[in-house]
Amino acid sequence: MSPSVIFAPDMRRLYLAMILALLAGCGPTQVKVEGSFPTPLMEPLPLKMGVWYPEAFRNHEFFDDAKSRGESSWVVDTGEAQVAMWDTLLAGMFKELVHMKGMPAPEQMNPVVDAVLIPYVDELQYSIPQHTNVKVYEIWMRYRFALVTTGGQPIAEWTMSAYGKTPTAFLRSDQAAVNLAAVMALRDAGANFATGFHRVPEVAAWRESRRGGKARPATKTTAEGASPGGRQP
Repeated sequence: MSPSVIFAPDMRRLYLAMILALLAGCGPTQVKVEGSFPTPLMEPLPLKMGVWYPEAFRNHEFFDDAKSRGESSWVVDTGEAQVAMWDTLLAGMFKELVHMKGMPAPEQMNPVVDAVLIPYVDELQYSIPQHTNVKVYEIWMRYRFALVTTGGQPIAEWTMSAYGKTPTAFLRSDQAAVNLAAVMALRDAGANFATGFHRVPEVAAWRESRRGGKARPATKTTAEGASPGGRQP
C-alpha cells in the first residue's frame, strides 16, 4: 500500500489555492464591455420612436475558442453596452424615445408610437495581436435594423457596419484593449446610424408619406441603399 500524504493546514490551503489558480488559468479570457457614449449633436427628429431590443441583442456576447495551446479563448459581453449606447443615441436623435413592452405584433399591447426600431447584431469579427502579429486590436460589426409599426408591419429594413480599433501601447492589459476596441466600434455604429438613418430610401419614403406623400413598400437595403445579404441572428 502506498503511504498517504498528509498536509498541514497551512500547506493544505496553499495547495488548494494553487489548484484553483491553475483551474482559473484554464478558463477563457472574459471582458464585459463598459464605456461612455456621447449624445448626438443634432436637432432631434420630430418622431415618437419606439425601440425593442430582442433578448439576443440585450444579452449579446461573442466567444472565440483558442486555436492552439499558446492562445486564449475569449468571451466578450457587449449586451449592456449595446443597450446603453443605443438608448443614449436614440434619445438624442428623436423627440421622444419609448421602450416597448414586447415584440411588436398585432396582439401585443405596446405604447402608441410613430414607429418601432428593432436592432440586431448580424455579425461580429475581431482580430488581436496573436492573430495578426500586429499590436492592434480590431472589432468589426454588422447590424441589421427593422423599422416596423406597433402592430409589427414592416416599414423598412437595412444593414449597417461599424468598426473600432485601438493599439495596446497605452493600455495595461489585453482585456482593456479589447474593451476599448468594442467601445470605439459602438461609437462608430452610433455615428453611422445618426448620419445614415434619413438616407435609407424606405425610411425617407415613410417620412415623406407622413407629410402627405406616397409611401413605397419596404425592402432590405444598406444605409447607402444597396441590397445586403443580412441574416437572422
